Amino acid sequence: MHIDLPEKRYYGIGEVAKAFKVNASLIRFWEKEFDALKPKKNAKGNRKFTPEDIKNLKFIYHLVKERGFTLEGAKTHLKEEKKQALDKFAIIEKLEGIKAQLTKIKTQL
Repeated sequence: MHIDLPEKRYYGIGEVAKAFKVNASLIRFWEKEFDALKPKKNAKGNRKFTPEDIKNLKFIYHLVKERGFTLEGAKTHLKEEKKQALDKFAIIEKLEGIKAQLTKIKTQL
């Protein structure tokens, strides 16, 4: 899944939910369920997601929505193989980006 978010230091929950095409309530639920998600909160209590949080959200989304893991299975997978799994996911994500660029070039020809 390719997420179109501008390069920023912090993202609001609305931006994140729109980029992932899910409800903000799902993002809040995943925040409670997964220890890897720790968005900062401002004085009003609004969540501000860092690029690291977005990377973790992409991985959780991949596990739960694309690969069909249960929440418990995704939690276990994150705890046991976090480093290896994130490295593999980063490679897959880069390859999907390259594929999208090549497809775009092909349609322009």
